[in-house]
Amino acid sequence: MRVLAALSGGVDSSVAAALLHEDGHEVVAVTMKLWGGESDTGCCSVSEVEDARRAAAQLNLDHHVFNFGEEFEKHVVAPYVADHAAGRTPNPCVECNRHLKFDVLLRRAELLGYEAVATGHHARIVTLLDGSRRIARGSDTAKDQSYVLYTLTAKELDSVMFPIGEMTKEQVRSHAASLHLRTAAKPDSQDVCFITRASGRAAFLEQRIELHPGKIQDEDGATLGTVSAVEVVTLGQRRGLHLAGGAAARYVVDVDLPTATVTVGGPEGLLCDELELENLVWAADAVEGVMNLQCSAHGASLPATVTLDSAGDGPATVRVQWHEPHRRIATGQSVVMYAELETTAGIEEVVVGGGLVR
Repeated sequence: MRVLAALSGGVDSSVAAALLHEDGHEVVAVTMKLWGGESDTGCCSVSEVEDARRAAAQLNLDHHVFNFGEEFEKHVVAPYVADHAAGRTPNPCVECNRHLKFDVLLRRAELLGYEAVATGHHARIVTLLDGSRRIARGSDTAKDQSYVLYTLTAKELDSVMFPIGEMTKEQVRSHAASLHLRTAAKPDSQDVCFITRASGRAAFLEQRIELHPGKIQDEDGATLGTVSAVEVVTLGQRRGLHLAGGAAARYVVDVDLPTATVTVGGPEGLLCDELELENLVWAADAVEGVMNLQCSAHGASLPATVTLDSAGDGPATVRVQWHEPHRRIATGQSVVMYAELETTAGIEEVVVGGGLVR
């Protein structure tokens, strides 16, 4: 099979390409150049492109660099900035997967005659009894990345491969070491790739939008302090508020952009019984009923009852009723729905859909 292997410069993608090559596939490596601005971390930095080139050379693979900078700006960076300006908390990794890796790159691969795109994600692709494919959790549950892949539909999964999905991170690093890959001991990237560690989120945003100082108050309205930019404050945040010590733990329970007011309270103020999702993506047909929902990349999945809401002429939404009180999720964050379905290998918990908190 002719496979285009996406090399980010990390150990996971390097080993994914190596495994495909070892299995006899015709593999060509490609690195997406996404960001032309300052970056010192993650898959957007200059060093990552160089690490990918070296890994491809060690594996004796042809290596190309595709410049998708305009697409990255349009689909990831600009929406990230707009979300903060509107008081939402975006997830740029989800949007990069949605629009870049599994749309722009997938379409480019098809035009070039490749049969599949492979990445180094810790996730598995399983086959249902009807022959359609779904995403299941990676074998290494601590590294599972199925959450950030929920926007892939069954159709797209027909042209996608996750070669390391059955491996643990330790096994990936061990295999890389056996091949003497420079990436074998390289740390995982965890930050937003187009924002430098040195300057941070606020410095990045203030180059593109006006940030507004605000006040911090308690739930009774008493002023407790100030924040330099309400646009970078997130629901549930505790650190960075610089409140006087000695009191019980206080968390952000509300951010009101029009009045530039951040309200803090105890952990009980973060609990809720339900939430609503919009911008829905389904692996195939929409589903409802009892299923497990995951609200962050490495968070626990918890049971809830999902009900479709198609009232009116607007876009469909989903109503989530938690079975036990749940910590509130910031507007704009992704919630992914998992259900147990019968596959050719038995019952598996698979991704059936997801959406953004309204």
